[in-house]
Amino acid sequence: MTLLKFQHIMSNEIAKRSFLSRPPEPPANVLISEPLKAIFIGTTKIFKVPFSWSFANLTNPHIAVVGITGAGKSYFVKTFLIRASYIWNTNAVIIDWASEYKAWVRQSGGTIISLGKGDYINIMDLSGMKPLDRVKQIITSFEILTDLADYPEQRRLTEEALEQSYVNAGFMVSEKAPEGKDAPTLKDAIAILEEQLTEGSYEYPAELENAIYRLRQFAREGEDYFARKSTLDLAKMAESGLVDIDLANLPDERFRALAALFILQTLKERMRIEGSAEGKGLKTLVVLDEAWKIASDEKSDAVMIVREGRKYQFGLIVASQNPTDINEAIFSNVGTTFMLRIRFEKFMNYLQGSLNFSEFIKSEISKFGVGQAAVDMAFQTALRFPEIFVLDRVKGEEPLYVYTLDMSDVLTQSELSASVIQRDYQFEGDELKNKFIEYNVPAEAIETVFKTMDSQNRSIKMLDFVRMLRANGVTTNDVVTFLKSLSIDDMLITRIISAAGGA
Repeated sequence: MTLLKFQHIMSNEIAKRSFLSRPPEPPANVLISEPLKAIFIGTTKIFKVPFSWSFANLTNPHIAVVGITGAGKSYFVKTFLIRASYIWNTNAVIIDWASEYKAWVRQSGGTIISLGKGDYINIMDLSGMKPLDRVKQIITSFEILTDLADYPEQRRLTEEALEQSYVNAGFMVSEKAPEGKDAPTLKDAIAILEEQLTEGSYEYPAELENAIYRLRQFAREGEDYFARKSTLDLAKMAESGLVDIDLANLPDERFRALAALFILQTLKERMRIEGSAEGKGLKTLVVLDEAWKIASDEKSDAVMIVREGRKYQFGLIVASQNPTDINEAIFSNVGTTFMLRIRFEKFMNYLQGSLNFSEFIKSEISKFGVGQAAVDMAFQTALRFPEIFVLDRVKGEEPLYVYTLDMSDVLTQSELSASVIQRDYQFEGDELKNKFIEYNVPAEAIETVFKTMDSQNRSIKMLDFVRMLRANGVTTNDVVTFLKSLSIDDMLITRIISAAGGA
C-alpha cells in the first residue's frame, strides 16, 4: 500500500515537470531542414539544435516579429531577407516608415524609392485592374485614414467623382484597362466636384465642399505626391530584387499610410495576376515595420495578403514593438511569430493569451538580451511536441554587436536591487544609429557616441551619454524625447537631466 502511494506521488511530480513528460523543444528533424530549402535562423537554447525556417509544413509563410526598440527586430528582418534571396531568389519590398532600412538596402545593391523627394505615385493608376475595383480600394483607404465612412453622402460624391474621372479619360469602368493608357488623377476628381459646386445644382453644397476639402488634402501644390502622373512602375516592384520604399520624406502619418495602403493594394493585385510559380519557394516578401495604421485595420490589404498569400507564394513580415498594434486577423493567422524582448506586462499577457505559451516561456522572454527570441510556429497538422521554443540568439549575416546604456549611475541602491526598474538599455548597433537619426541627433554626435562606446566594450553610463549628446549640440528637449522613447519614467528622466547638469 505504501509503495503504491509512493509511486502515485512520484508520478504526479514527474507529470508536473514538462521537461520530463514533454520535450521542451520540437525534435531535431522538425527544426533542421535541407540547406537549400530553408533559412537558417539560429540554434535553440536548450539542446543547441540548429533551427532553419521553412513554411513547407506551416499554415502559411507569414511572420510577425514583436519586441521592444533595440531588441533586434530590424537585424532579424535584414538577415531573413538576405537568406531568402540566397535560398529562393526571393524579391523583397520594404515599406519603410522612418528610413530604417534605406542605408542597408543601398549597401546591399537594392533599389531606393523616396516618395516625397523626387518620386511620385498616382493612386488612380490601375496596374491591370478594372477602374471600379480601384475606386473601391481608394474609398477604403480614405475610410481607414479619415472619417469618410461616417459621412455616406460625401462618400457617394467622392466615389462617383472618381468613377467619372475614369470615364472622362476614356476608360470603361467595369473592364480592365488597356496597357499604356494614362489614368486620371485625384485632381481630375476634384475638378468634377468643383464643377458641380460652381453650377449650384446640388442640393447640399456643404457636403460637396467637404468632399472637395477631403481630396484636396492629398492634392495641394507641393504635397501632390499621389495626385500627379507616376514616376514609378509599381507593378514591377514585386519582381525587382530588394526594394526600399522610403516614406520618411512625406509630410505626416496620413500621407505615409496612404502610400503604404496603395502599395499593398498594388502588390496584392500583382500577386493575383501573376499566380504561383512551379518550384519557387517564396516569390516576394513584403515588410511592414511599425506601420500600425496599416497593420491594425481589418480593411487593410495586409489582411488580404495574409489570407491569400500562401497560394501565390507571397509572404508578409509585420514587425512592431506593440503586438496589440497588429490586427487580430493578421496576428492570429501568421504561420510564425518571433518574440524578442518584451518589456510591458500587458503586451506579455496579450501574447501569452494569444499564443498560449507556458510560464516558463514567459519567464524566458522577460530575461532576453538583444537577438534572443521565442519562436511560435503554426503547423498544418497537430503534432506531439511544443510549437514554441527559445532561440539562443538570431545568427545574422553580420556579427550582432550589442550597445548598452548603463543606468547604474542614476539609480539608487534600492532601485538597483529592485526587479521592476530596468538597469540598462541594449540595442543592436544599426537600431541604435537609426534611433539617433529619428530623434535629431547630428551625425557628429552619433560618431562621437559610437567611438566612445566602442572603446568601452560598447557600453556607456547614462549620465556620460546625456552629457556627450548635449556637448555635441543635441538640445535638452531632444534628449528628453529620446529618453521618453525608451519608456523611462518621467521622474527618472528629470533626475537624469538634473544630474547631467541640464536645465
